[in-house]
Amino acid sequence: MAEFKIGDKVNFLSTTGGGKVTKIIDSRMVMVEIEGGFEIPTLNTDLVLDYRSQPAQTKQQQAVDNIQKEVLGKELLAQEQAEAARKGSLRRHAKGAEKEGVYMAFVPHEQQWLLTGPLDVVLVNHTPYEMLYTFTIKEETQFVNVDYGQVDKYEKVVVETISRDDLEYWLNGVVQAVFTAETSDSVLLPLNAPFSLRSGRFFNEGSYVPSGVLGEKSVMICLSDLVALKHGDGDFTKIMKEGIGTQAAAKTLVKQEAPIDKHKTAAGEAVVDLHIGELVDNILGLSSHDMFKIQTDYFKKMLDSAIAADYNKVTFIHGVGNGVLKNAILEELKNYHNTENRMASIAKFGVGAIDIIITEKK
Repeated sequence: MAEFKIGDKVNFLSTTGGGKVTKIIDSRMVMVEIEGGFEIPTLNTDLVLDYRSQPAQTKQQQAVDNIQKEVLGKELLAQEQAEAARKGSLRRHAKGAEKEGVYMAFVPHEQQWLLTGPLDVVLVNHTPYEMLYTFTIKEETQFVNVDYGQVDKYEKVVVETISRDDLEYWLNGVVQAVFTAETSDSVLLPLNAPFSLRSGRFFNEGSYVPSGVLGEKSVMICLSDLVALKHGDGDFTKIMKEGIGTQAAAKTLVKQEAPIDKHKTAAGEAVVDLHIGELVDNILGLSSHDMFKIQTDYFKKMLDSAIAADYNKVTFIHGVGNGVLKNAILEELKNYHNTENRMASIAKFGVGAIDIIITEKK
């Protein structure tokens, strides 16, 4: 049943003509003033609004429609801006830029305070190909797809911004991708790159190294370099049929050479000689303070590198002397909560060396 209000212009359904509602008698009947000023009681069921006389209502509805369109437009614009903010170009020609390939990086928002605050999980397409990707993390017994999309050549995308408390959920997963270009001298194999990171890496400042293409410090891993994705001989059909080169796409992680690697003696182990003669070619003009600083700086650099590269043990030869360098090492180790230390083998190094055992920080 239609409801009317005083002032509404109405038409009669049972006869021609109409008038204006002047009084609401009850829920079923109103008083209608017709031509000549006469008022007659009329049932609501015998009346209909004269919509031609309702310009104000039409304008009101139009105003509502315009507001709704404006709100929707702002929401769409905000979504577009948010998506654009997730993506950005790489500093591909910057000094120290990484070699071409696909990378994953954890970038702290606070570059001055690397061990606190939120982190951006970033996927880096440092190749001349457009990349279509899926990013999946492992949760207990299942895999969860957290992001998918497209990244243009030489661009990055922020997969997610996470808190330090959520970090443990992002340490294991798989990045998969296919590559395309309008024209190319070769066809790239699909990328299938599982990743598994130790949580201990994120609790040491030395794990956050400057990235040339990102322009920020981050924990970065190479999922695959570009060379590994290229099939080489140009016969893609043969490769897919015979499986040539597919191992390159299915490998886990391609580790970049770390500074500690030049001291490597066995898998996960290294020996670093901190005698000043091993660190500089010429000590002429160096003061005792200068030499001590070179030794301590090199110690920290190698230990940070060993932690970032997942080494298990590093032996530092500090010598006997007056014990100043050894004491400095022990003092510095108080800042590393994921390490243990003990005297190195006397049979191999005498009493002038220390073993540092790197343990994962839970």
